[in-house]
Amino acid sequence: MRPTPGLAFATLAGTVAYLALAIAGWGGIGAFFAHPARVALAIVLFALAVAALFSGGNVSSGMREDRGNRWVLGAFGALGLLAAYLPAYTDRTGFWTLDGDTARWIGVALFAAGGVLRLWPVFVLGRRFSGLVAIQPGHTLVTTGIYGVIRHPSYLGLMVSSLGWVLGFRSVVGVLLTLAMLPVLVARIRAEEALLLDQFGDAYAAYCGRTWRMVPGVY
Repeated sequence: MRPTPGLAFATLAGTVAYLALAIAGWGGIGAFFAHPARVALAIVLFALAVAALFSGGNVSSGMREDRGNRWVLGAFGALGLLAAYLPAYTDRTGFWTLDGDTARWIGVALFAAGGVLRLWPVFVLGRRFSGLVAIQPGHTLVTTGIYGVIRHPSYLGLMVSSLGWVLGFRSVVGVLLTLAMLPVLVARIRAEEALLLDQFGDAYAAYCGRTWRMVPGVY
């Protein structure tokens, strides 16, 4: 699915701005790209952004939307901006950081793996995947593949990739920021499941009864 020029510009501009905050936190372009793990983070970031352009996801309010949940977008935005800048800053200053480069490369691996997990369900759902809590035209339940095990694989991917990003900077502060995302994410999940239960009734209730939200055996 080809992206519109407007979507392509917004996505790439947002990605550049996000990376620019990290570069500013690390004290400049030369300093940021002096370590191969940070170079790898930047490459993965742009690769995921390009892939996202062809996923078919959107921010449409569709046929029905829980507008009361829109505050989550602002919360995620604020936490995301902090996560872009602060981990890089604490890495540069050596404030509350993990020792050695092992954490950096574990972070790169988690950032890439989480990003793929974040986007995989978007490709599966296509236009049915919205950045809003909404029912799209022609919306149907997908209960096979990864959705046959967990109901929110994309949110799990978001948490894994967020953790990977901050570990790429060895940042304990970044880990705390990632943990701060959890209550916001749980609020989003509850709103989404309430809307889907209202839309699909017993079929969705039965689906919830045989699957986990994000982590099998845990949640």
